[in-house]
Amino acid sequence: MLTAYAAQRQRQSVSTVTIAKRDVWSLSDAREILTRLVGELSNWTPLDVFLLKYIPTPEMRISAIASSFAASLELVREGTLLMRQEEAFAPLYIRTAQSKTDNRAVE
Repeated sequence: MLTAYAAQRQRQSVSTVTIAKRDVWSLSDAREILTRLVGELSNWTPLDVFLLKYIPTPEMRISAIASSFAASLELVREGTLLMRQEEAFAPLYIRTAQSKTDNRAVE
């Protein structure tokens, strides 16, 4: 009896779910921007300094940070970029991997 009641209620209840469209920064967008900036980074520079130029709205901030972080890790793996962080939750610093004497990719 309980099963029949649940089946009847399920048929009668119609719900429509609408998911709002959300603008996100793709990994390829972040990689393209970081690749352009790599030539300009001879000193250690906070990653978020460059992001401010490219984030059109506050809603895009989280997406831009996540995509830029993932893209920067790829560039570090390829040897194009160096990245460091002094302690947990401290700013991330990036620079060009031009110097062969400093082989510390991620600290």
